[in-house]
Amino acid sequence: MCELFGFSSAHKTDIRAELREFFRHGTEHPHGWGLMREHYGNLEVLKEPVSSAESNIISGIIQETSPQNITLAHIRLATIGSIKLENCHPYVQTDNSGRIWTLMHNGTIYSGKKLMKYADCQIGETDSERISLALLDEINEKQPKTAEQRFQLVDEFVISLSKRNKLNLMLYDGEVLYIHQNMKNTLHYLSQDKNMLFSTKPLDNRNWIPYPLTQLNAFHAGEKVFEGRKHGYLFTPALESITERDAMHI
Repeated sequence: MCELFGFSSAHKTDIRAELREFFRHGTEHPHGWGLMREHYGNLEVLKEPVSSAESNIISGIIQETSPQNITLAHIRLATIGSIKLENCHPYVQTDNSGRIWTLMHNGTIYSGKKLMKYADCQIGETDSERISLALLDEINEKQPKTAEQRFQLVDEFVISLSKRNKLNLMLYDGEVLYIHQNMKNTLHYLSQDKNMLFSTKPLDNRNWIPYPLTQLNAFHAGEKVFEGRKHGYLFTPALESITERDAMHI
């Protein structure tokens, strides 16, 4: 499984210590890393198909990272797809309105027949990229106009994909950060002074709290702004053994 890190804040905050600790976990997740950060007034995405613990450039990138309002980071332990740049997260898609969506996934899609059509048009090989492409089609079809409409669309999409699947997600639409977990003890959060930090594993000895299960929430400027429906599709190890067997027949 991969690890995820997300940050949303009302004020510019130095999170380099958290990024350093997060990317140290690359020794256990050696198949690539990715970072979305604010850089000179724009968002940029940096990725590399090597362990973040062995990268020759990641320490310099972290050191030059300015105080942030929004950040996403990912380290990959490959389950689907080979070790190459195209399979590193996050994935970036632009909808028909020009809005940029950035998505990271921790988990595996076992029951995902509706995603398989994207295997012929994706750049890489991962089920995570197929999630981003399927979501983009939903957005372009329904054309949500407001932040609330976008949240409702994403909530419905996540619920439709959560049953029988490992679906920990972080998604940023250029305004709102969406967070979802449906595997117990695989995501934690820390709230301090309108700073919201999210991480697969706690990054220090502060009071990290297990993130709510089976419910999409959205955050802006360090505060929760939308709360989704509690869908109850919890993924468990027992379910994993069943889905792995069934996946052979998909």
